Amino acid sequence: MGYRKLGRTSSQRKALLRDLATDLIVFERIETTEAKAKELRSVVEKMITLGKRGDLHARRQAAAFIRKEVANEESGQDALQKLFSDIAPRYEDRQGGYTRIMKMGPRRGDGAPMVVIELV
Repeated sequence: MGYRKLGRTSSQRKALLRDLATDLIVFERIETTEAKAKELRSVVEKMITLGKRGDLHARRQAAAFIRKEVANEESGQDALQKLFSDIAPRYEDRQGGYTRIMKMGPRRGDGAPMVVIELV
């Protein structure tokens, strides 16, 4: 199959995954549907792998994808800085599997299966 289309055009899908990936990096735990979480997992794992590489090229590749959102008000740190300085060093000795998906049950409105995706 390849990947999930999530009922969107390719540009909408890319924007959705950028937003979700940025939010997961900033908050380290988000609630979303199961299909979005499973698709998001591969995107975020690639971003963390870029963070572990840590060179200028990896930083620019990650910057091209992650939104410029403030992650920490006190230090003025944005999502990209948090990825490279806080999150990536945490997984230095881990070979993949940086995220965990836990099921929560159906959403009240439409019964969509909801999950919490978080960084391990």
